[in-house]
Amino acid sequence: MRIQAVAGYRFHGGTGRDVSRVVAPPYDQIRPEMQAELYALSVWNIVRVTYPREEPGADKYATACRTLDAWLADGVWAREAAPALYPYQQTYAVRGRPVTRTGFIALGEVSHYAKGVVLPHERTHAGPKRDRMDLLEATRADVGLLFMLVGDPTGDLRQATAPAGEPIAEARDLRGEQHRLWRVMDAGAIERVQSLMAPRQVIIADGHHRYETAVEYARRHPAAGHKLMAFFALEAPGLTILPNHRLVHGVDRFDFADLVDAAGRWFDVAPLADPAAFVPENRVIGVVAGYQAAALSLRADRFDAIKWPDSTSRAWRGLAVSILHEGILRPVLGITDDMLEAKTHVDYTADQAEAVRLAREGKCQAAFLIAPTTPEELQAVVRGGELLPQKSTHFYPKLLDGLVFHRLEGGEEWSTSASS
Repeated sequence: MRIQAVAGYRFHGGTGRDVSRVVAPPYDQIRPEMQAELYALSVWNIVRVTYPREEPGADKYATACRTLDAWLADGVWAREAAPALYPYQQTYAVRGRPVTRTGFIALGEVSHYAKGVVLPHERTHAGPKRDRMDLLEATRADVGLLFMLVGDPTGDLRQATAPAGEPIAEARDLRGEQHRLWRVMDAGAIERVQSLMAPRQVIIADGHHRYETAVEYARRHPAAGHKLMAFFALEAPGLTILPNHRLVHGVDRFDFADLVDAAGRWFDVAPLADPAAFVPENRVIGVVAGYQAAALSLRADRFDAIKWPDSTSRAWRGLAVSILHEGILRPVLGITDDMLEAKTHVDYTADQAEAVRLAREGKCQAAFLIAPTTPEELQAVVRGGELLPQKSTHFYPKLLDGLVFHRLEGGEEWSTSASS
């Protein structure tokens, strides 16, 4: 992966380094109520550019462009004097335990997946890419960070990008997790990181739609061949992947007893007294329907009896989400890939307590509780050339938009040649 330093734009509308009021989660994590909350935080919140409101009779993309242009004209957001790399650190809690994840932000060269430099792990859809392209063409603003994973078994990359001194910006996201940003402008340090990154592949964790939009934008505007990315080491502490539990609804003649009876062809079934405290394992799935619950444990001698999709690897078949889809959702409940794509029968949540609550309240017919995909499983599937099943990962916490961004002018990148 070839990278460049970037003369980023940062918020200059306050007197301190706390920018909590003006940052936002990625656009695809923002629901209407969250959008309203972000709008209320500040007239300068970056959501007004990344995910503008729909207003009657107004082009939201043109509105976003006017908003950004006004901010830049007023000096609320200003460009750095020189290109830099930006160490980026997140400190958050997982099951009450503090965790710190550290990476760095730079411009990464975009290329088609066929080149093997950037590896995806999920499919994309035309609608979100069209939306991101319309916004990018209107604003010329590369605002949304991509979450990229890079192998660093020796730790050299982490050492070369470790933060030093005081951060230049910090923020708390809406969940209260801490985000801090540093700046590295030394030419020698930047060249060192570039040389370390040059031979490495990267895996997209979050941002497939934005990455593919950037590839298409570069095709239209050949001088705009880089995208703002945040790189994190696969081997580093803090690579937290949460499961996306499945919330099933709309299944004809759904019956819990029939479900567990049919699942008994492949799974051992045991009562589940407290699903909120249940810890799913790779081959042990929890199911909750109203106030009925069971643990379904795949029997070792039945693994190969499942009708797996052709040409899927052992690594792909071993994922907890694959076992759920191919061992229960498809053969027992009749939920096909087309239904999953259409989002007609399955919703998702990374919050197990919420999944249980929604099932208890009858807001869904059943909640299926699964184990998370591990970093090792992710690598095994992706480096083997496969994509994971839909919604296999929920990387936590999400990166923040608005800590730093990049602007394109007339389809061309503003100069970063001093660092390349």
